[in-house]
Amino acid sequence: MFAENFDKAKKFIPLNIAILAVSDTRSIEDDSSGALLKSMLEADGHKCAARSIVKDNIAAIRAVVQNWVADENIDVIITTGGTGFSGFDVTPEAIEPLFDKKMDGFSTLFHQYSSAKIGTSTLLSRACAGLAATTFIFCLPGSKGACRDAWEGILHQQLNIQHRPCNFVELMPRLGEHLDAGRTKKS
Repeated sequence: MFAENFDKAKKFIPLNIAILAVSDTRSIEDDSSGALLKSMLEADGHKCAARSIVKDNIAAIRAVVQNWVADENIDVIITTGGTGFSGFDVTPEAIEPLFDKKMDGFSTLFHQYSSAKIGTSTLLSRACAGLAATTFIFCLPGSKGACRDAWEGILHQQLNIQHRPCNFVELMPRLGEHLDAGRTKKS
């Protein structure tokens, strides 16, 4: 999709991406959404730097994400699950307070792609994204379809420096400009 928007003359830069599944019922062995994300990002040339699963608990989710944000070897974090409206769905509540900058356009674009497949049911997702320190974080619903939509429709392009006219990768060297010098983890 949008092949004309790729500049193959630019050298691809693989990113280190961590995947966190949020679920009270899944284990790492049967986490099909996390496995799908891992296979798609690796097929695109990126590295799965870490993969974990935690229960729907604000403190547990936040602890894993904070540790990954502090890890200078992780460029991007993708969570899957916990973005709905049930009492147990707390991923946005856990992650959004960590954002230094919220990415409102991600949710809008995600819902556009999703609505083409599931119609108004896309309203049941609170998918969100933002920047914490110098790490991009994307919070996706727990379904394989939602993960595929987000990767193929948005992240595949934006996590590739070859994407034109602009992308997240080319911004990475400047992400720490908004932080105090003591808080910056990457140069």
